[in-house]
Order: sequence, then C-alpha cells, then structure tokens
Amino acid sequence: MTDETIGHVSGRPLQVAFLLRRRIWETITIRSVLVKPERDIRLDLFRGLANWLIFLGHIPDSVLAWFTTRNYGFSDGADLFVLISGYTATFVFGNMMMERGFVIGATRLLRRVWQLYVAHLLLFVLYLTAVHYVAHRFDDLHLMDQFNVAPLMRFPVDTLAQGLILKFKPLNLDVLPLYIVLMAAFPIVLWFMLRWRNAVMIGSIGLYLAVRHYGWNLPSYPAGVWYFNPFAWQLPFVFGAWLALGGAAASRWLLSSRMLFILSAGFLLFALAMTLAERIPEMQKYVPDDLAGVFIPNDKTNLGPYRVVHLASLLLVVVSLVPIDWPGLKSPLLQPLIRCGQQSLPVFCVGLFLSFVAHFVLEFGSEGVLAQLLVGAAGLWIMTIVAYYRTWSKRVDRSHSPGAGVEVSG
Repeated sequence: MTDETIGHVSGRPLQVAFLLRRRIWETITIRSVLVKPERDIRLDLFRGLANWLIFLGHIPDSVLAWFTTRNYGFSDGADLFVLISGYTATFVFGNMMMERGFVIGATRLLRRVWQLYVAHLLLFVLYLTAVHYVAHRFDDLHLMDQFNVAPLMRFPVDTLAQGLILKFKPLNLDVLPLYIVLMAAFPIVLWFMLRWRNAVMIGSIGLYLAVRHYGWNLPSYPAGVWYFNPFAWQLPFVFGAWLALGGAAASRWLLSSRMLFILSAGFLLFALAMTLAERIPEMQKYVPDDLAGVFIPNDKTNLGPYRVVHLASLLLVVVSLVPIDWPGLKSPLLQPLIRCGQQSLPVFCVGLFLSFVAHFVLEFGSEGVLAQLLVGAAGLWIMTIVAYYRTWSKRVDRSHSPGAGVEVSG
C-alpha cells in the first residue's frame, strides 16, 4: 500500500468515524458530571473547622471538648473531615481522570497517598519520640500507657514495623491511617463511580450494612481492631464522592423541602439531647433504658447509623442556611478557618502533635479553666500560623515556577 493510499484511507471519513466512535464510547462509559470547576469556599471553611474540632477534641479531660461538636450531636469533626475529603478528592482527581485518562489520574492520586503516608510516618516518629521523652524526663510513665506508646519499650522493632504498615497507632493517630487506606483504594472506586455513580453508592451502603452485621474490621497491634473501621467509614467518603459527581445537583430539590428541613433540624435537636444525656449523668435518668441502649454509648468505631443520619441532617441544614455565595464567607473573622482548610494536611498533622503538647502543659502546669482556654487558643493560633505560612510559601514557589502545574490543596 502506497503512502497516497494510506493518506486516503486515513482521511476525513475515517477521522469522522473515529471521532464518532470515541464520542459514543465516552457517552457509554463516563456517566457522571463533576460540579462546576469553581472553588467552593464552604469546603475550605468546614474542613478548617474539622481540623480545629479534632485538635480540641484530642485534649483529654479539659473544658475544650465542650467547644467541639461531639458533645452536641452524634457526629463530630472526624465525620465531617472524611466526608469533605471524599468530595475534594473526587473534584480534583475525578476531573483529572475525565480530562487526561485513568492512568494519569490514578498515578497522581497514588502520589497523594504517598504524601499522606510520608506525613503520617513523620508525625508517627515525632509523636513517639515526644511521648517517650516526656514520660521519662518527668518520671510520668503512665503517659506511655495513656498514649498507647508502651509497646515501643517492650517490643521496639515489632512496634515500629507494625507502625509502618499502619497496624500500630498511638492514641489520637487514627484518622490519618484511615484517610490513607480510603485514598489508596479510591482509584478503582473512582473509575467505577465515573461510570455508575449510583450503583457504587448503593454498593457502599451494602458494604456498610454487611460490616455492621458481620463485624468486619482490620486487625490492630498489639491487639484489637482499628478504632476507625475503614470498611464502615468508607461510607461518608464515598458519599462525599457521590455528591461531587452530580449527586448534590440531583438532590438539590431536597433543599427546597421545608418538611425535610424540619425533620433534619428535629433530629439534630434529638441528637443534642441524647448526647448531653450521655455526658451528664443527671440527665440519663430522664432517658428510657431502651432508648439509651440504642444511642449510648456512641458507636464511633463502626460508624453507628445515627451518626450517618446526623451528618446528613447537619449537611442539609448547613447548606440550606449557608449558600455558596453567602457574603459571610468573605468575613475576616472566618479567614483563619478557611486558610486552615486550604492547607488541611500540614494543619491536621500539627494539630495532632499540639494536642499532646497541650495535654502535657496542662498536666504539669495549671489545670484551671483559664489555663485550658489559653492552651487551646495558643494551639489554634499556631495551626493558623502554619496555614498562612504554607499559603505564602506556595505562592512564592509558584511565582518562581510559572510553568508549574496546579497543586492539590491541603
């Protein structure tokens, strides 16, 4: 076959046929539509809020826990963090898969997993070192047991090895391993969600129900199971992805339902009463035993169904009251929270380490309410400084690298 013949065969008719076949294939395979490519400041705001709540909630035996949502409802900052993480991961990497192909999107997603894993290892080593040093320097060895660091003394090699594979986790270092596992499995999940969004969401619900029934979980070291069961906690992550892939647009009519808004607000009030009854013993006598047995204690490990309903109700109420163009999002008072949400990963890691520092300062210093408030405020201030520094640093790097690609927030 001559070059002229090849040129004729590969001419316009064949090009049209190829483009038509490609369009048909894309129509069959890619069924989901991402939200508009504009940054929703509400995501940054509430992700920053989740980081603040996680920090305050991880300071044990302090009044600071009353500034978190966990004392006023079934779900807390962890639920919100996982939901938003699923949404933002889909927004970034789903768009990349649709525009540049699965391989590029998956490899960039796995690169993000590697970044999370390295951040966890760094935090893991610093955390272990700090707890070990403080416990022996101040002769307060109960800290080793309190923060689940004691196995390091008895079996140092095994403990570090188990930490590398995420089976050993000191106290409060549970959320990041959960995030790593969910993100590591997400390339395949996202591939299916781009094609069968609703089917994957139904499958996620089915897995959640099976976990609740059969008690599946991952083993932990030296004993027990993961505090955040990833087979159950995949539900809010996948739900966030479902919302980003058109689920939010398809459910927009729910925001106009006054009855659903009232039901959601009523459930939030019910959750408030039940949670306060768990925290305040005097209130438990007003709660029937059968009812208390359902909601007390709050099942966080396997993500009790009432936590899911509470998170969904909270989401509906907040989105109804705070639209995307709410003028308050430009308020200077909210900018620290927004910055912390935009730089979520470093702020999250710093907040976890600061929670131990805050506990140490309060235990070996004053334990008064004023001291607790000052320590909490100082921690939030440091987290905010880190967020602003990271924002400035990235801006400087971009100014010296005009050809650099877009970096994933957080």
